[in-house]
Amino acid sequence: MFRKILFVCVGNICRSPTAELLMRRRLQGRSNVEVSSAGLQALVGRPVDPQAATLLRENGIDPDSHVARQATPSVLVAADLVLVMEQSHHARIVREVPQVSGKTFLLGKWRGQQEIPDPYRQHREAFQHVYRLIDDCVDSWVPYIK
Repeated sequence: MFRKILFVCVGNICRSPTAELLMRRRLQGRSNVEVSSAGLQALVGRPVDPQAATLLRENGIDPDSHVARQATPSVLVAADLVLVMEQSHHARIVREVPQVSGKTFLLGKWRGQQEIPDPYRQHREAFQHVYRLIDDCVDSWVPYIK
């Protein structure tokens, strides 16, 4: 049973907050599940990247409450499920916090181990592509969140 879901990327301003907010929308009405995000090298205190924020708003999601935070060992351990964007994120987390290895997976696990590329400092098209990937991968996890 997953009560605390944590999405992890690098800066915690593009991919992981997008996944967090999309999952929250999918799980709306399920007050027993806490969804959050963090970054391996978080731009602590920063809001969602402007490009990502624009896409979220265009899809009816308000990103303004997000503040980037670091994926510390205690944050990782507190989660029941840790979903990362790339294999390198998984490898780093497992190396640095081995006790979370059994609950850390690619967000794209159910999509053929799909990795989610980093759109940071790229054009809108890259952000749109990443948004679609995240949206699909988040959707693929919903049946497993009880």
